[in-house]
Amino acid sequence: MRCIQINLQHSKAATYNLLKTTDTDETDIIFIQEPYVYQNRPAGIGKKYRIFRAGTGKHRSVILIRNSNIDAILITKISDEDTVVLELIYNNLKFYAASMYLDIQEQLAKYLNKMDEIMELTKRGKILIAADTNSRSKTWHDLITNTRGKKLEE
Repeated sequence: MRCIQINLQHSKAATYNLLKTTDTDETDIIFIQEPYVYQNRPAGIGKKYRIFRAGTGKHRSVILIRNSNIDAILITKISDEDTVVLELIYNNLKFYAASMYLDIQEQLAKYLNKMDEIMELTKRGKILIAADTNSRSKTWHDLITNTRGKKLEE
């Protein structure tokens, strides 16, 4: 089973390139944060993909399933615009998958509580979580870090 995780930064061109790549690579599951959206719905995605999203606002997290042999059910109880949780069955394997977008403007505790909910729900199974945590670090030459919250000195 092939999976990929990406932040598309709401780009139509990035969506097109991603789908072209996943068709070539025969990717099964695609975890997307900040998808290209039109009228509050993920857009630019062909019919061969099943799109899983939750909530009614601007979707910042979705999961695409390309492989028709994977059965997927959206767990609506804990899914929202920023978190999508699926129960998946592939052959004889049952597992859970989550795509999460963490807004840098929100308190981290909000997302840690959401992860606790996911872990509680899935405690008897396997889980794969793909997330854009909006972490900032000087390691990748960012001038602002999460730990300081201010501009680094040069």
